[in-house]
Amino acid sequence: MSEIPYKIYLEEQEMPTAWYNVRADMKNKPAPLINPGTLQPMGFEELRGVFCDELVKQELDDTTPYFEIPQEIRNFYKMYRPSPLVRAYCLEQALGTPAKIYYKFEGNNTSGSHKLNSAIAQAYYAKAQGLKGVTTETGAGQWGTALSMACAYLGLDCKVYMVKVSYEQKPFRREVMRTYGASVTPSPSDTTNIGRKILEDFPGTTGSLGCAISEAVEAATSTEGYRYVLGSVLSQVLLHQSVIGLESKIAMDKYGIKPDMIIGCAGGGSNLGGLISPFMGEKLRGEADYQIIAVEPASCPSLTRGVFAYDFCDTGNVCPMAKMYTLGSRFIPSPNHAGGLRYHGMSGVVSQLYHDGYLEARAVEQTAVFEAATQFARIEGILPAPESSHAIRVAIDEALKCKETGEEKTILFGLTGTGYFDMVAYEKYNNGTMSDYIPTDEDLQKSFAQIPKTE
Repeated sequence: MSEIPYKIYLEEQEMPTAWYNVRADMKNKPAPLINPGTLQPMGFEELRGVFCDELVKQELDDTTPYFEIPQEIRNFYKMYRPSPLVRAYCLEQALGTPAKIYYKFEGNNTSGSHKLNSAIAQAYYAKAQGLKGVTTETGAGQWGTALSMACAYLGLDCKVYMVKVSYEQKPFRREVMRTYGASVTPSPSDTTNIGRKILEDFPGTTGSLGCAISEAVEAATSTEGYRYVLGSVLSQVLLHQSVIGLESKIAMDKYGIKPDMIIGCAGGGSNLGGLISPFMGEKLRGEADYQIIAVEPASCPSLTRGVFAYDFCDTGNVCPMAKMYTLGSRFIPSPNHAGGLRYHGMSGVVSQLYHDGYLEARAVEQTAVFEAATQFARIEGILPAPESSHAIRVAIDEALKCKETGEEKTILFGLTGTGYFDMVAYEKYNNGTMSDYIPTDEDLQKSFAQIPKTE
């Protein structure tokens, strides 16, 4: 076995040439998207009015295991991929743990996060279809930044609806999007019919990803030459993000490393699904076993406290319905600082895998997350995104358990991006003014009561 370096960089020829579709190995496939009017599965013709044609094909295909990555996308990936797999020696030493901790770092690109992996793919297919532009939503702004960058590269127009609380908390990420040529609108807004209705129903709301999705879909379907693109939740997005897990596995296999535990933050499921995909494939095929942990905010606990049911993917109820773990599409989460995790539902793929017992979920409170983020920054030298810090929290907790038991487990977690545009959140933590919000059972029951009955 070769000596394991501090950072494992793959050679260019080792970068994956195809995305892996974990659905192909799932015995119980994710339930199809359904039309909210007919409650029937939606096919290609219905979905192509919202999404790009090639992306619809990817969304509907749950049997093809690999999709070749077009050469132009691979050329773009070479700007920042393969991304490094890092051994957290300093963190291990500081914790005094026998555990070995690795993280896959996705922040080494201008957009600052893993979102660029799917942004360039979706923009590429929109351009290939001859479209003028795309619309989307963004929470903390990582996805909007990535899509703005991808659209600028390909010469596409980009309209972004940014959750209002993040628009106000993260002005510099908003300005990065505008620098790349995107228009950025705080959501809910008075620029769409749905936005005006949400403002009427929820006066003074700070917004949610569900609200912003509704506005972006309306803008796309009412503007000729535009389609809507999404940064998480959908199966096509998890497909593109599988490049994270594929690279991780190639790097670990290269040095004979096998993780016992794989940890990822979970909001809509894109980075978690991408990180775990090839490992989950082995688990589904009975070739290996791993403990896989999804970590979500206690303020928006779709997996740990939600229900597994068909629900709208957006607050305005204009999108298809998906079967997923959900808090209800009318659930408006608290304005916490992990904006990318502020979504009421979870990817249908991740939801089905969780329902079938292939992964577990944990909910963590915001102050504990920022405690871990600060500890990681001081020890490992990277200021992590609030979303990524959920995974860091549980990775540290598990490493400390190993310290107590003496177990030498190997832990892999996803460091999805950097937190340099999230300094308002760090300021509140450092000032001691950050608080934790956990919805009550009564809050959730009110939201559950509005989930439509489909059976």
